[in-house]
Amino acid sequence: MLRFFMDFLKISLQQGLILLAGSPSWQKVLLFFSIWLILWLPLALPLSWFLNWRPFQPLTPQKKLIFLASLYSLVPLVLWGATAIEGISAQTYGLKLTISPSPPPPVVQFLGSMGGTIAQGFLLAVLGLIVIFSVESLGGWVRWNREKLNNTREILLPIFAVALLIGGIEEVIFRGFLWSVLKSDRGLLVATLVSSLLFALSHLIWEQKETLPQLPGLFIMGLVLVLARWVTPDQTIGLAWGLHSGWIWGLTCLDTAELMTYSTEKGQWFTGWQGKPLAGVGGLLCLVFTGLVLGNVAFF
Repeated sequence: MLRFFMDFLKISLQQGLILLAGSPSWQKVLLFFSIWLILWLPLALPLSWFLNWRPFQPLTPQKKLIFLASLYSLVPLVLWGATAIEGISAQTYGLKLTISPSPPPPVVQFLGSMGGTIAQGFLLAVLGLIVIFSVESLGGWVRWNREKLNNTREILLPIFAVALLIGGIEEVIFRGFLWSVLKSDRGLLVATLVSSLLFALSHLIWEQKETLPQLPGLFIMGLVLVLARWVTPDQTIGLAWGLHSGWIWGLTCLDTAELMTYSTEKGQWFTGWQGKPLAGVGGLLCLVFTGLVLGNVAFF
């Protein structure tokens, strides 16, 4: 039975990748996500049983991280298949890899080739968070728990690694593959709107109730991240990757260390519903601030 399933899986993937070549953009997108899902199912089903989780049930952060790790670990394989079948380089999807005669590990080469723009995006994201949370602090909408500052020492690097991984994979998917493929035959506007919309809706897979109020913010976040790729001279995803990772890192560190407490009496319209920044004016202003900075970079 297992051998039959593996043979069926192999044939399905081969046929799917063959169909991928020369297909319209919407078919390429559909095949990409279908193949990704087919590959993930043999991992997801045992994990669901092991973690005692059922679809549409709330996920704890730990369980969500396990599912994300299993799902995102397959992206390089599917992306490699897409580039191999179409005969294109990873540069088409916003990736850049410099090969040297005596190469360091591939991951070091990969990060090194885009390291500068990743770092710039990361710093810009952290700067935006500092500005917005400073405004919220002055408005009395958040209270800082300075006594818990020591809690951050052991979490900064692990959360940085997770943020870099999640931010990078999601940028490869949405601002890399999806945006590039749609732009090839649907144009810049359609590619930007559709990739940003799908990026926002994808968050409903894991959490529905908490994500719904954040959908407009997630959509605008997608637009800003497209702008980040667009203004990068070689149009790699490095700047968008850094921005995305910086936001994840900053917010996760604050939440995990419990460094601040939101006011429950006032200010939720600004700080965000139930402490979710993208569900409030503050988070949207942070995105607008970032977009304006990126726009000025593009103009000059």
